[in-house]
Amino acid sequence: MRCFPARVLWTFLAASFAIGSAFAQETIKVNQTEGFAGGKELVFTYTQQYYCTDEPFDDLNHNGKVAAVDANEFQRPICTIGAQPKIDPTGQPVAKTDKLWVIVPFFETDPSQPAFTPELGATLKQLVGFVPDGFKIKPGVPVQCPEPGPTETIHKGMPGTCTMHTTQIDLGPLLNALGLVPPNTNVFTPTVNHSHIIAVPNYVAEWWQVEVVLVTDPAAWPNQEGSSGITSLDKLRAAQKANQASGDIPTNFFLFFSSVPEM
Repeated sequence: MRCFPARVLWTFLAASFAIGSAFAQETIKVNQTEGFAGGKELVFTYTQQYYCTDEPFDDLNHNGKVAAVDANEFQRPICTIGAQPKIDPTGQPVAKTDKLWVIVPFFETDPSQPAFTPELGATLKQLVGFVPDGFKIKPGVPVQCPEPGPTETIHKGMPGTCTMHTTQIDLGPLLNALGLVPPNTNVFTPTVNHSHIIAVPNYVAEWWQVEVVLVTDPAAWPNQEGSSGITSLDKLRAAQKANQASGDIPTNFFLFFSSVPEM
């Protein structure tokens, strides 16, 4: 008889249980979101809150003090878009951490729909000339975060939220790289509307590093069922090559979840 290592057996059993649970449900639970991989819909199950890495010699709030001597920097974690940490929440080099591509609708489908706040809308119009759907209370395209509600999800999320995610992000480094704000500027906004892409499912929960991609062409955006648009890493790379989406933008933002095929 062939013997399997305990870890392999546990992974197989966990995967089998997770697949059965996903196939048995019609709408996903409050600690779950949808995602895409390989052109298929997935269910992500989050088993703890997000983490935003703040290393000892970072100064993410730009007050002139490194984090090691600035306890205030940790009272609200700063989740930064456009900054690359060296390690993930486990302490391993971030280059070894699996990636979650968060795609953001960076186009405007309906100018009459408002931004999260009037102030944010005015700032975005000044910086980029329009209000992308990613920053709107009611985006004109389907997104997986915030949760859309029945029949896709049990819970309907408020704008700027998503289960076990941060509710606030700092766009400062990204906007600085685009020449839109000075260096060391915090630009805090509610968490943007977005959907998820991973390369392959992982049935056992792990930490994933968020890489942001701004989708600039509405034709590339996936529909609710995932029958069109960017629904795989290959399609994401094709959209980037066709100038329908930005390159990968690193973050210090990590999410902890397992992923299984959706029914």
